[in-house]
Amino acid sequence: MKSKQGGEATGPRIDQGMAENTIITRVLTSVQQLDAQTWNALLASQTTPTPFMRHEYLAAMERSGSATPETGWNARIITLWDGNELLAACALYLKTHSYGEYVFDWAWARAYEQHGLPYYPKAVLAVPFTPVPGSRLLARSPALRVALVRAVQEWAAVMQLSSLHLLFGDADDLAACEQAGWMQRSGLQFHWSNRAGPVWQDFEGFLASLNQEKRKKIRQERRKVREAGVSFRTLAGPEIGAADWAFFYRCYERTYLEHGNPPYLAPEFFAAMAQTMPENWVMFIAERDGQPIACSLIAVSADPARVSAQNLDETVTDQALPAIKNMAAYGRYWGALERVDCLHFEACYYQPIEWCIAHGFASFEGGAQGEHKMARALLPVATPSAHWVAHPAFADAIARFLDREGAGMAGYVQELQAHSPLRRGAPPAA
Repeated sequence: MKSKQGGEATGPRIDQGMAENTIITRVLTSVQQLDAQTWNALLASQTTPTPFMRHEYLAAMERSGSATPETGWNARIITLWDGNELLAACALYLKTHSYGEYVFDWAWARAYEQHGLPYYPKAVLAVPFTPVPGSRLLARSPALRVALVRAVQEWAAVMQLSSLHLLFGDADDLAACEQAGWMQRSGLQFHWSNRAGPVWQDFEGFLASLNQEKRKKIRQERRKVREAGVSFRTLAGPEIGAADWAFFYRCYERTYLEHGNPPYLAPEFFAAMAQTMPENWVMFIAERDGQPIACSLIAVSADPARVSAQNLDETVTDQALPAIKNMAAYGRYWGALERVDCLHFEACYYQPIEWCIAHGFASFEGGAQGEHKMARALLPVATPSAHWVAHPAFADAIARFLDREGAGMAGYVQELQAHSPLRRGAPPAA
């Protein structure tokens, strides 16, 4: 398949069942060049759709100036068409750096530099600044997903890119990449799950599944926050007003500035979320003496007002588990204007977990990195990525590195599992 940037080309036959058909590859420069309903319908048909791959989310990244060529994120939307029918698509970004990806390849870039070769620009199939696993290759069939991977790879070769990186993909994505010969890599995150064993009815029921040391620690941390005079106000979806969003951004920005960096996301991004995806956000505002002092924001896979535990056909029990198994929450952003001991744990873990239990959400993903999350009963979960490297010698060297890294990661996971916070006999997270 041959295609040029911004152009199109006739594609190969997909399989014997489509032997008479050819497909067209079109490379767009913005997700906004596609109809939102068409993109979102294709996303919804995937195995692991998330709010972060919605047209509205990706478009807000562009329109707000958060992910643009000026910030090192130059969008290319690779699409496969049969006439006017969209068969497959993915969001890809040309990158001049490796910031905001959460799958680290700085050592690879240094190795290229040391050998006098350019590593940038590279390309990532990812959601900017969003380390959440989910579908990246949107396709109507497994065969079309493989065709999409090959189209991306051939386009990258024409563009003379050093490499391609699919980050935080799902099993379908990884299978397609493996069939195309891409290398596999595994990272690690920490997720809370209400999928395995008896479904917890409340936070105390959840605590009962933990060993005594962890139960005691969590209760102590929550008590410290209460004794400091801090209470929480929870807002979901359209309940989050303009003043709440403005306060959240003050907290979010403060966190980045305290670490010496400007925030990745502009205020306009969150303003767009309030307008186009309000049902996908829940905010926890910490208050003391009637004044807000801190805030955390989580994303949710579905409108909590329509799918809360109270509105399910039956109480959240073992029998209701299939109804909630795909409802996920994602820990995203946090910040504080005042320092209170253990406030971070309360705002970022205990309040969201308690909310998830009350509203029938089956999982809470804690975001990138953080062994400390295990003490709060977020357990290790592998997060895969796939990589194609154009230079044969570097591809070989990176493959050997990934073999060693994979063995080390497997040992690390075993060590973590040996220190599980779950009491003996309690079921592990699914």
